[in-house]
Amino acid sequence: MRTVRGPVDRVVVVGAGLSGLSAALYLTGAGCSVTVLERADHPGGRMGRYRFDGYDIDSGATILTLPELVDDALAAVGLDTDSAVPPLRIRPLAPAYHARFADGSDLRVYSDADRMSAEVTRVCGPDEAVRYRRLRDWLGRVYRAEYDEFLAANFDSPLDLVRIPAKRAALLDLVALGAFGRLGRRVTRTLRDPRLSRLFTFQALYAGMAPAQALGVYGAIPHMDTGLGVFFPEGGMRAVADTLAGAFTAAGGRLALGTEVTGIDYHLGRAQRVVTAGGRTLPCDAVVLTADLGSLDRFGVRPRRGLRASPAAVVAHGLVPVAVTGQWPVQAHHTIDFGAAWAQTFREITARRGGRPMSDPSLLLTRPALSDPGLYLIRDGVRYEPFSLLAPCPNLDSAPLDWDRLGPAYLRELLSALEARGYHRITSEFVVDRLDTPATWRDQGMIAGTPFSAAHLFRQTGPFRSRNFPRGSENVVLAGCGTTPGVGVPTALLSGKLAAQRIVGENRGARTRAPATVRRASRREAVN
Repeated sequence: MRTVRGPVDRVVVVGAGLSGLSAALYLTGAGCSVTVLERADHPGGRMGRYRFDGYDIDSGATILTLPELVDDALAAVGLDTDSAVPPLRIRPLAPAYHARFADGSDLRVYSDADRMSAEVTRVCGPDEAVRYRRLRDWLGRVYRAEYDEFLAANFDSPLDLVRIPAKRAALLDLVALGAFGRLGRRVTRTLRDPRLSRLFTFQALYAGMAPAQALGVYGAIPHMDTGLGVFFPEGGMRAVADTLAGAFTAAGGRLALGTEVTGIDYHLGRAQRVVTAGGRTLPCDAVVLTADLGSLDRFGVRPRRGLRASPAAVVAHGLVPVAVTGQWPVQAHHTIDFGAAWAQTFREITARRGGRPMSDPSLLLTRPALSDPGLYLIRDGVRYEPFSLLAPCPNLDSAPLDWDRLGPAYLRELLSALEARGYHRITSEFVVDRLDTPATWRDQGMIAGTPFSAAHLFRQTGPFRSRNFPRGSENVVLAGCGTTPGVGVPTALLSGKLAAQRIVGENRGARTRAPATVRRASRREAVN
């Protein structure tokens, strides 16, 4: 594995998102002196917070899988979720999702195989439950085949797939499993009920494509959701970043919030100093850069040409009175409310050109106070709960729309659709405190106005994804969803670990316990 040459005693990490904090913990555990620079006034990056009148709300990701990766990052500095300050309490969600369909039926998703089989039997019949077990087994085998050598490993070249024995063996396992066929076709060939098929294919959108185009290797994503479980930390998703940041500073690291990095000074291809907006410079031996692919050129790193971006999203955050939400048709932390359209929806939001907002929207509704009552808010004698609504939409390359003008009108359309589906009074009682659109992400420097970075096309996946050790730099490595292994909370944490390995190697830092990750996941699968 290619690593930074020369001294690496002083490392500057640009960005205190999950990937930056993960890298900082692993580097600190390996003995480096690490400084993390973050332009916001809080850590978290895309899993940060918005602060409103009297309450905070998670600003980004709401789905937490593989929480053992948080354990591993903390273990790099000798801590765990109990001994860290602040401590982190993570609970499994059961169900992980509650799905509601256009025909009025609903189905809850459990990670426990027996419980999920009973739910499938209730909704789809006993024969479909047998087929569900068959699909679950296949998804788990795909996940286990690719985890060590694809998700949790660095690549120097696509040739690693044939010249490194462990990677070659994993590749052959995936070929034998049919994991390079289409995910959507595999799922619909196994399952008969289209409602159930949706629950094992909509995750392809996380990878930036329609299920019909996604390869079977992306079956690892629905396996994480539906087989290994979805979790929620007490205090909100933002608590993960708070705990990682606290562990980093407790271990001797330096975290500078409200500090924007404007550039990097190089000499003969090697970063010498990191430059901040105030004109201050920090000397460094190596840099971990977590900037979005759309902003890399600001830091002297040339982004790969011809990248295709994932779809984007419209996200509304705010409050709804509990007297209103208590009458809604579903009472769940995560609700996926599907429209009748399916293939058409993906054509609209994943088109390379000519995309458009969903005409029959499928939406993610998040109500975290149902899992953490401490998040309820009383204002003027009225009890409210935080509420977030996410609608996938095309990115700005696909549909260069004027979202500053369109956004509020489109939100009204979405709320009207939910009102018609039984979420009564949402149009009148949802107090919207924040509306994010592709214009939001564009203004933050994100590629094509999407927070989901580059799509996981075959040519942008695994050894073909933008490298975390780009050519042309001797000591700048990348972390984050734009590089390996990709988009998502667990992959961001892995990305930080992989970036740290590029600086200090795989074996430096005896307190790191990363191999336990898959062992714990395997034990959990056996229990399920």
